Amino acid sequence: MYKLPFDGIVVKSIVNELSELLENGRVEKIFQPEADEIILNLRSRGQNLKLLLSASPNFPRVHLTEVSKENPATPPVFCMLLRKHLSGGKITGIEFHDFERIITFYIESVNELGDLTAKSLIIEIMGRHSNIILVNNEGRILDAIKHVDNEVSRIREVMPGRTYVLPPAQQKTSPESLDLDIFLSADTIAATEISVEKYLLNNIKGFSPLICREICNISDIDEKSYICSLQPERIASLKSTLRKFIDMIINNEFRPCIIFENDSFLRPIDFHCLSMNQYKYIKSFETTNSTLETFYMEKDKAERTKQKKSDVLKLLNTNIDRCNKKLSIQQEKLRDVADRDKLKLFGELITANIYCIPKNAKQVSLQNYYSEDNQEIEIALDETISPQENAQRYFKQYQKAKSTYSYTSKQVEETLSELDYLDGVLQLLENCITLQEINEVRQELSDQGYLSSRKKRAASKNNKASSPLHFHSSTGFDIFVGKNNKQNDNLTMKQAGPYDMWLHTRNIPGSHVIIRSNQKTITDETIKEAAVLAAYHSKAKHSANVPVDYTFAKNVKKPPSSKPGMVIYDNFKTILVTPDENLVKSLSLKTGSNV
Repeated sequence: MYKLPFDGIVVKSIVNELSELLENGRVEKIFQPEADEIILNLRSRGQNLKLLLSASPNFPRVHLTEVSKENPATPPVFCMLLRKHLSGGKITGIEFHDFERIITFYIESVNELGDLTAKSLIIEIMGRHSNIILVNNEGRILDAIKHVDNEVSRIREVMPGRTYVLPPAQQKTSPESLDLDIFLSADTIAATEISVEKYLLNNIKGFSPLICREICNISDIDEKSYICSLQPERIASLKSTLRKFIDMIINNEFRPCIIFENDSFLRPIDFHCLSMNQYKYIKSFETTNSTLETFYMEKDKAERTKQKKSDVLKLLNTNIDRCNKKLSIQQEKLRDVADRDKLKLFGELITANIYCIPKNAKQVSLQNYYSEDNQEIEIALDETISPQENAQRYFKQYQKAKSTYSYTSKQVEETLSELDYLDGVLQLLENCITLQEINEVRQELSDQGYLSSRKKRAASKNNKASSPLHFHSSTGFDIFVGKNNKQNDNLTMKQAGPYDMWLHTRNIPGSHVIIRSNQKTITDETIKEAAVLAAYHSKAKHSANVPVDYTFAKNVKKPPSSKPGMVIYDNFKTILVTPDENLVKSLSLKTGSNV
């Protein structure tokens, strides 16, 4: 399970924002699109807003959202109960409890008798123990999205009719109550043999490992070093940094951000409501709400992209395995008929010596006049048939073996071609980073018959086509790199001019690369840089001295009925290059640029 830093500090920040936006707002509609997720449609301060409450074990959270989800035809029981008690209700307050990850929405609504009643909708953000609970004004549980009986937990039941009690409190100190002089005094930390990160995490409420590491980073302290081993100047630095963080938390000086895996800013890995300077690839946001909405949208997109890529990868590997098995069988057949010419020889020798062969012979030794030394050769015979019939039998076996060899050789050629194609698609799949690009590869496989008819229909949704990678050479030429075979074909056969330069790794699956000439002479430096791009976006990405062929686009042809991305070319030259990631990054202009 992925651990997210939805800590007590983030809870304080989101509650501040929600209080400002939603207090005195009205609950208009309630939906439960997922088994562990509630969406409240609200009208507040002249705006229509959607509040998401999720008790998902992987991504529990609370924030405003603009995402629309399909709701089940029949509302779940918990959803119906919330509609009964909260529809038309007014949010009178939102609060959190002492930096715990528990948020309470106080809602007043009119019951069936017309009386005004107060309810509490509580969300507990606790990983796999997360829950959404509706409590009446007497503190009794009306229902919860997840029931917890005494068989699940003897410490705390969450069942209709039970009194709601808070989860067991953590033995930690609130940031608002923390005395730093005592907390980091020599006497306090002297016998504390745990890391600085653990010391902060275990003793301060609301802190997550992420914020603990950030404090250590700013204090220039190794978070894994023991707190008791720190020198006085390091303790002073830690105390100063901690005081600044606590002041920011108490004064609501939040600076939300999302941390990404790399400079593509496509795969989010963490977020927080405080700035995280320990990471290189971060994006700042104005509100914690927008941070959470973006993070979980991108996280969901990344997960769906990963899953979709995994599905296509599985499809490719299944077909590659199928081809390899088929190739093995075909090669075995070729080995079986490798001696086919001997069958013809046996038939001819029997025919030439037919009157010398006795009837009912099981074997005969005949002079092989085709050999240089006229050596004798032993030939097995069927004693139940005549020598003439034995000769005809060998001729028939020869013709069958010859046909088998001819047919199987073509099959081997086709299988090897299919393997080359699938290996190429597999390589190009590595270049795909968006759902649209993956869907295009899936559509290509569908068009080539690798998906069932039902799955074909699912793959044939019309979306705007993705664009190739766009680079700029050091001498000013535009270079485009196809990310899938559809882009490769479009680049090479439709968009490239006759004197644009075309490049591809020799006999290695990879992308088509086009250098736009714009009626100028393409420099040797640009050709070398484009060759590096071709090698980098190929199966030889991690190799050295990769051969890359290059020629004018007018010399590249697509054979009739050939598979996507398959071309033939002539009048080419070859350059040897070694893929260089730093050079690729320096040439990168933008991803998905129109050609």
